[in-house]
Amino acid sequence: MRKARQKQYDATLRRLMKYLKPYSLYLVGAFVCAAISAVAHIFAPIVIGDAVDCIVTKGEVDFTQLAKYMVALGVLIAIVLVFQWLMNILAQRASHLCVRDARKDGFKALTRAPLDYIDSHGHGDLSARLSVDADQIADGVIQGATQIFTGVVTIVGTLVLMILINKWIALAIAALTPLSLLVSFLIAKFSHKYFTEQSNVRGELYDKSEEAVRNRALIAAYGYAPHAEQSFEETNQTLKKCGFKATFYSSLVNPSTRLINALVYAVAAAMGTVYAVGGFMTVGGITKLLLYANQFARPLNEITGVITEFQTALAAAKRVVDLTDVIPQDDDGIEKIISGDVSLERLNFSYTEGKPILRDLELNVEHGTMVAIVGRTGCGKTTLINLLMRFYDPDSGRIIYDGDDSAAIKRSSVRKAFGMVLQDSWIFKGTVKDNIAYGKENATDDEVRTAARQADIDGFIERLPNGYDTIIDDGDGISQGQKQLINIARVMLTDPPMLILDEATSNIDTRTEKRVQSAFDKLLHPSDGSKRTGFVVAHRLSTIKDADLILVMDKGEIVERGTHEQLLAQNGPYAELYNAQFANREVF
Repeated sequence: MRKARQKQYDATLRRLMKYLKPYSLYLVGAFVCAAISAVAHIFAPIVIGDAVDCIVTKGEVDFTQLAKYMVALGVLIAIVLVFQWLMNILAQRASHLCVRDARKDGFKALTRAPLDYIDSHGHGDLSARLSVDADQIADGVIQGATQIFTGVVTIVGTLVLMILINKWIALAIAALTPLSLLVSFLIAKFSHKYFTEQSNVRGELYDKSEEAVRNRALIAAYGYAPHAEQSFEETNQTLKKCGFKATFYSSLVNPSTRLINALVYAVAAAMGTVYAVGGFMTVGGITKLLLYANQFARPLNEITGVITEFQTALAAAKRVVDLTDVIPQDDDGIEKIISGDVSLERLNFSYTEGKPILRDLELNVEHGTMVAIVGRTGCGKTTLINLLMRFYDPDSGRIIYDGDDSAAIKRSSVRKAFGMVLQDSWIFKGTVKDNIAYGKENATDDEVRTAARQADIDGFIERLPNGYDTIIDDGDGISQGQKQLINIARVMLTDPPMLILDEATSNIDTRTEKRVQSAFDKLLHPSDGSKRTGFVVAHRLSTIKDADLILVMDKGEIVERGTHEQLLAQNGPYAELYNAQFANREVF
């Protein structure tokens, strides 16, 4: 288990290195600046020690030499400050560019991921990966690497100079100091699992927050707020517990290492005193060694602190990389312009193995046919639509468009052939014109206005403050019917050969439904006399009386098919649904 986890994080680091590669010059520059800053910092104790030797003898203070040392020390401090500033700029530049690319790839993977991946992950969790987790990469992994590099240079340089001053004291310091690293390693290893858990639970918390905001009206309507708060609090408590454990164990690093460093400092002071009393070392020499003893330990303390941040960032980076690694839904096959002939041959499908949703569906639909699909909730209506659009592929059987198996046609070609109006209309933040022109690149103003007029939404748009240039979004108080008409105008503009209307009138009032239904009729029967193939999923059976073919589904099978009059005459499941609906009994 431990080896498998280590391999995962090694793989994560390798992926991060790939993102950093285009910006390696920034990173190299940061390391060079870090090295210059560290070297200047290393030589400061030499200058300070020599300055001390200038003032220790009573009445023999060499002010001229002391002034030179003070100037040299000022220059070293200036070099440290300037190059640390440059190092931070370059490291931040590299880190933010790297994270920008990772975010871009993550969003790209999200938009191209198979629908089952989106359905199996919380939307808030996926959002957190692109926001919070990505930020932690910049804060922890890359900038932490420059701090570690600076620390290593400081440790090596300090050790070399200590040996040149007094090798025995240097060896004593070098022998005792690694104890702090050992303690840090053991604590970091123990706390690692809590940092990983913290990152995952944080994503779950974002998911619950997003869900609560999105369904605020529903929560209020059903008085579910106390239950939602309790669920949120349980996750929040879990985050608190794992966060507390991660913080508690990682916070042990600093006091533990400081205790060991104090011991090292005491040993260096004692040995230096012995050498000074014996006349083998000057007071300035002792000063240098004590400063180096402290300087030797300080980077180790910083490194141990960075390791804690590094672990948190690495756990976050894995979540981002996992998202970027999602295999996009394939788009192999032939480019094809589909006219509207559709056939289903022994179509079978299940979301979960062993739990079939659709069973042996057989259907032939000629171009220009309006097919209505009805049935009780859970019978497979929307699943059939998902298969027609190739959001999912069947377990067995075939969907044939104009004589070609859909599996041999590019998904993009299949989807271009359909215009889709769903139960939940979608409006994004932008102008009305942009919302209508969403599906057609470079659509002209005249085309947008023509589509709006055909959808009977032109009058409403003209009454907006800036007409077609008015900025709208999903929460602007636009009615559900108006949103639906904008969606219909969007489909009219793309002029597809086939339509899918999935319960598109279920959320609007009867009066608005007539306007929407009129727009649907224009979609299905264009003014130029042509026809479109249409698949209409409907709960209100009154809206599909004129359908050329009505399919009645039950438990994933087509149990009846025919026109409205034929199905009523058969007095079967359709007649039962129709009569029950108009008797005001809820059957769906």
